[in-house]
Amino acid sequence: MNLKSILSSLFIFTTILAFSQQDFYTSFSIPDNLKQNANAVVRLNDIAIVLESSSAMRVTEKSIVTVLNKEGDQAVNTHLFYDDNVKIKTLEVEVYNNYGKLLKKIKKKDFKDVSAVPGGTLYSDSRVKYCEYTAVSYPYTIVFSSEFETANTAFIQSFSPLSGYFVSVENSSYTLSFPEALSIRKKEKNMEGLMVSKDISSTKIHYVAKELEALKPEDYSPNFSEIIPMVMFASKQFNLEGAYSEVENWSEFGTWMYHDLIKDTHDLSVGTINKIQKLVKNEPDNISKAKKIYKYVQDKVRYISVQVGIGGWKPFNASEVDRLGYGDCKALTNYTLALLKAAGIESHYAVVFAGDSQRSLEKDFAGMQGNHVILNIPNNDEDIWLECTSQKLPFGFIGDFTDDRDVLVITPDGGKIKHTKKYLAAESLQTINGTCTVLNTGAINATVAIKSEGIQYDNKYWLETETARDLDIHYKRQWKYINNLSIDNMAVENNKNDIEFTELIAFQAQNYTKQVGDRMLVNLNVFNRSKHIPDRYRNRELALKINRGFTDVDEVEIILPSEYKIESLPKGQVLESEFGSYKIEITVVDVSKISYKRTFKINDGIFPKEDYEAFRTFYKEVGKLDNAKVALIKN
Repeated sequence: MNLKSILSSLFIFTTILAFSQQDFYTSFSIPDNLKQNANAVVRLNDIAIVLESSSAMRVTEKSIVTVLNKEGDQAVNTHLFYDDNVKIKTLEVEVYNNYGKLLKKIKKKDFKDVSAVPGGTLYSDSRVKYCEYTAVSYPYTIVFSSEFETANTAFIQSFSPLSGYFVSVENSSYTLSFPEALSIRKKEKNMEGLMVSKDISSTKIHYVAKELEALKPEDYSPNFSEIIPMVMFASKQFNLEGAYSEVENWSEFGTWMYHDLIKDTHDLSVGTINKIQKLVKNEPDNISKAKKIYKYVQDKVRYISVQVGIGGWKPFNASEVDRLGYGDCKALTNYTLALLKAAGIESHYAVVFAGDSQRSLEKDFAGMQGNHVILNIPNNDEDIWLECTSQKLPFGFIGDFTDDRDVLVITPDGGKIKHTKKYLAAESLQTINGTCTVLNTGAINATVAIKSEGIQYDNKYWLETETARDLDIHYKRQWKYINNLSIDNMAVENNKNDIEFTELIAFQAQNYTKQVGDRMLVNLNVFNRSKHIPDRYRNRELALKINRGFTDVDEVEIILPSEYKIESLPKGQVLESEFGSYKIEITVVDVSKISYKRTFKINDGIFPKEDYEAFRTFYKEVGKLDNAKVALIKN
């Protein structure tokens, strides 16, 4: 080949390379279906994990994301967590404009370096390097490259190509390489119907996903973690902070946690043990003793984020918490366990995914899961669960933070998957007893007692510590459908023994009724009108999920104005559906008094997406009936 041909070929190759890079770093080549509902598009995400042994792992990642608008900025991931056991080899960011021109290059030394845990942390060895980029125009493309090495092999990153709502994926690949001596387990979730290919051998696992369209969040849908495609990985043989372990199931995982992380931390002093035994010596049974110890912990210690030790998994010694008076969820749970042990009461450390989404641990896939710790007390057929980070929650109440999900209970005999307390609709009860006096002017004077239990208690107990001003704002917001409301008196009572919260409120409101000539219209539901209508979706994509049920029972006495009599009265109504039920009874007690009774129940559960419109209609009907009015006419 002559020189002219060589130069010509080189020119063509260079031109093709330039154009391909330009296409890759611009929004012009993104398929239309990936732009739909997307604020950002992952053009490429390539993760390569090399397990060189049970005590050496190298992770390399390159991510190219085209951000289409300002809302897409949050889809950019340009940070890397690390600690003393992570050695960062590469960390770099490149930013390109929509024509593929390089705007900015950020090297490792220019990344910010801060503590990886929230403010208030007293000591932590977990940190994060990150960089921030403020866009000057959209779309733009950001390239993030990283590589690190670690001796901790307990945490193997999952293959999870979809990172969030409103983000689509053009190409995502994942490779896990390992020696044959290591036994690798995996679990696939939600992979059906997607453009995903895989190649698996005795030393390598490779996944590629393409053309994943963006998901839109929908009201009353399963949690994002329940619906996204994911492949989880774990090695039977792993290393954590120099400790070698072999774990294949939850029983073995619990054995490892108990003996390597927890067992040696119950080092209370003789003085503290004697104090606890003296504290509970007159209590009649173990539950009464446990209640007293829980109250002791709530009064003595406070929660603060402290993430130190084996990957943030090992709790502080009980003696340290006893001396310092603070700790994180691990430390406070373990401290309470140690105090109960001193009183001869069995309890167990339990690992959980906390949050109102009710996310369960994967009970058929043992590995590093969970983000929180609570305490389990075996109590015949019904376990008691304690949230040890709260200074306000009653004994045995966990609320929506850790309710109704599978957790790992750590015992000396191994790990056990158990299910936390589920608050049934009948238990999550709110009862209202009220009186509303309607004046001849159209104003009202009202008094009401509201008692809340179960999950409805969880929605209220925090009101106990609110200021009078904040309570006033809260109730005016709660009854915002009542104009010109003025609160005369407020009192709240938190009965922690029975786990009941009671609110006593008296208020008045001018122009509550609608007056036309000699007639007056009075809305009978003064205290608890449903104004909620679920969002409408023309093409619902996700299943309908109602996380928690509840029951409202209202009884209200309406005292009529002296100058008016009843002209017409709404009829009683009953609604029945698979989602719940609704019933109102309206009775004339005498010429001056009406009794209004209302029962509204919502059932929890998962329903097909096709049922969503019926669910929405049910709520619309409830709202319409809650607006029922009695017509009065002047005597």
